[in-house]
Amino acid sequence: MTGRRRTRSTPLPVLPRPVRATALAAGAVALCASLTAACGVVPGATGGSGDDPVKVMTWAPQDTDATNKPGMPAMARAYAKWINSHGGINGRRLEVLTCNDHNDGVGAAKCARRAATEGVVAVVGSYSQFGDSYLAPLEGAGIPYIGGYGVTNDEFTGAMSYPVNGGQPALLAGLGRALAESCGNVALVRPDSIAGDQLPAMLDAGLKAGGHAEAGDQLAADDATEYGGQAEQALRHATRGVTRKGCVVPALGDRTDTFMDSFRRTRENFPAVRTATVLGSVDQTVINSTGGASGPYEGAYITGWYPVASDPRWDPMKKVINEEAFGDNRIDPADAGVQTTWIAYTVLKAVLERIGEGEVSADTVRRTLNDGLRVSTGGLTPTLHWPYESKLAAVGLPRLVNADVTLQVVRGGKLVAARKGIGGAQGITDMTAILEQADVP
Repeated sequence: MTGRRRTRSTPLPVLPRPVRATALAAGAVALCASLTAACGVVPGATGGSGDDPVKVMTWAPQDTDATNKPGMPAMARAYAKWINSHGGINGRRLEVLTCNDHNDGVGAAKCARRAATEGVVAVVGSYSQFGDSYLAPLEGAGIPYIGGYGVTNDEFTGAMSYPVNGGQPALLAGLGRALAESCGNVALVRPDSIAGDQLPAMLDAGLKAGGHAEAGDQLAADDATEYGGQAEQALRHATRGVTRKGCVVPALGDRTDTFMDSFRRTRENFPAVRTATVLGSVDQTVINSTGGASGPYEGAYITGWYPVASDPRWDPMKKVINEEAFGDNRIDPADAGVQTTWIAYTVLKAVLERIGEGEVSADTVRRTLNDGLRVSTGGLTPTLHWPYESKLAAVGLPRLVNADVTLQVVRGGKLVAARKGIGGAQGITDMTAILEQADVP
């Protein structure tokens, strides 16, 4: 790999496949509506009418050689247990099915087909890198996708996708904006994958907003067991001919820890650099395992979607975990996946409360979301709602409705909120205006 940005002969927007899928889905919904009063529900299943439970699904990769998110389905099950132990929602029990997409497109498609076969009313709080594999089957069955992790741009284009955060686009734009003022050369180390291809434009948008040059783009396999070559190339770029300390930005998901092992050994031969990354690639567990205050992340900026885990706004989630999943080490309250699943189920609860005693089906859940529902998340996000097109439709992200980013920093080996004045009031800033200027590939 040379690290040189690859060029394409045709521009994205990432819209063509979702648009075609949406058109097919619209036809399927219209046909279904003419045949049955419960479109989006497998014949013979109500999805939650009367005394039947409300059936949903949460999926994520587990036990793979790349990114794993076991805490997300575990959080979903804990939430359902808590809801059911408190009388359900409008008297209805919540039934959560889980699925392992195994970090491949075939697995993601299987999970989506299973969701349709099982007659779920929504897929909630899930992670998959393969939106092109699962969104079309969901749309064909009329099943809404609520609160995906935001790992691919497909989640911000599908008509039946209802994201709760700004995904990697917002995180990287926010990180670029924060680094622009303090870094010399910036090197981005990211997966050599379809999902990874989206990342440089977002980081560069933030850097450019701060008057900084584009980052060097270093590709890396997301299932490698060592990254010595990539670490050396990133360090060469970050330290080449600069008067300000350079910055290395690894964004490799669960493999960021593996990269840092190689990076620590390699950096001894280069001038000092600063590291920075995004939540999902690094959390408190990773910081601890790499040396805490004496490790490579000390002083690093890390962008996230939500307040730090110590913020009291997370107390309701922690109460549920303590009551229903105490001792389940898969569920880390500081994990961005667990937090996203919590917020996604908060949205689902608001939808079901709005439906009240009416029929609960994929169709009614989707219509409730589309009819101007506004969801408060207790200050963890802005009030969420999903218009037909967001302000970011022009850059191919029509479903991205929450571009807020929190800026955090590692101090004394602990991930804490950055001081006021960095990244906006309380360390939070809306990246919508910067993302509007992104040169999406």
